[in-house]
Amino acid sequence: MSDSEWIPAPEKPVLVIGAASVDLVGRLRDDLHEGTSNPANIRSAFGGVARNVAENLARLGHAVRLLSVVGADSTGDAILQQAASAGIDVDAVLRSSEHPTGAYLAVVDADGKLRFALDDMRALAQLSPEYIRQQEALFEQSSLLFVDANLPKDTLRTVMSLARRAHLPVCADPTSRVLAERLRPYLKRLLMITPNSAEAAVLCGLSLSEKPRQALQAARCLVSQGVQIALVTLAEFGVSYATSSTSGHIPAMRTQIVDPTGAGDALTAVVIFALLNDIPIDDAVRLGVTAASLTLRQRSTVVPDLSLEMLYDQLV
Repeated sequence: MSDSEWIPAPEKPVLVIGAASVDLVGRLRDDLHEGTSNPANIRSAFGGVARNVAENLARLGHAVRLLSVVGADSTGDAILQQAASAGIDVDAVLRSSEHPTGAYLAVVDADGKLRFALDDMRALAQLSPEYIRQQEALFEQSSLLFVDANLPKDTLRTVMSLARRAHLPVCADPTSRVLAERLRPYLKRLLMITPNSAEAAVLCGLSLSEKPRQALQAARCLVSQGVQIALVTLAEFGVSYATSSTSGHIPAMRTQIVDPTGAGDALTAVVIFALLNDIPIDDAVRLGVTAASLTLRQRSTVVPDLSLEMLYDQLV
C-alpha cells in the first residue's frame, strides 16, 4: 500500500486484534539469584499488546474496537469491564471456556530492565479464521488495523486477507523474538511495524545491539522490504525510525524506569493516533517516544490520564 492509497479517516474507529491478558511483573530489589526466592516488588495490571494499544488510543479519545479472547473467568470479566470503562468497544471479544484468560509473567532488574518473561496466550487459539471472517464488517468500517503477532498463523493470514479486501492499512507489533517471524510474509503490506532491536534482527537477518545507528540500519532494512514506516524501539535509548523519504533517531526522555511493561505499546498507539490525525511522521515519533517515556514511570501498563495535551507539554 503506497502513501497515496491511504487517506487518514480519523472519524472511523481503529480495529485492534491480538492479546488481552493480565500482567504480573516482579521488580528485583537486588541481584537475581537462581534457584531461590528473590526479594522483589510485585504488581499486577491489565495487559496484552493489543489491549494496551487499544486503551492508549481510547485514552486519547479515538474510537477503537478490540478483537481478542479472554477466559470465561473473573479475570476476563475484569479485563472487559475495565476496557469498556476506558472507552474500548469490546463487543467482538470472545469468551473461552476451554482456556483461562491470558497471562504475562515478567521479572525486571533493579534498574527496570527486563530479565526474562513468560506468557500464556492459549486462549487466542480460539480466535479462529472462521470467527475472523464473521467480523468482516468491522474491517470495512475501520480506518486502520493494528495487529500483534500473538495470533495463530492461520488467523493472521485471514486477518491480512480481509484487511487487503477492505483496503485497510495495517500496523503490526512483532511482540517477541519467537513470534516476529510470523510477520515476515506480510512486510510489503504493512503501513508500520514497531519491533525492538531483537525482533528487528530476526526480521532483517542482522546481528544488532541496542545502539541507535544499528537500529537505524534495521529500520531502513525493513523499509527496503516494503514496510512504509519502521520504528525500532530501544527502551531507554529511544527510537530509530525510517520511511522511504526520512529517517532519524529520537532519544528517550531521561526518567527513572519504574516498569518497562507497556512502553512500546504506548509508542505504537500514539504514532497511530498521530498518523490518523495527519501529524508528520517526525513529530509523530516524538509524541510516541514521549508517551513511552511517561509509561516507563508508571506501575501500570497505560498512563491513566493520557492526553494529547500532556504529550505536547512534555514533548521530548
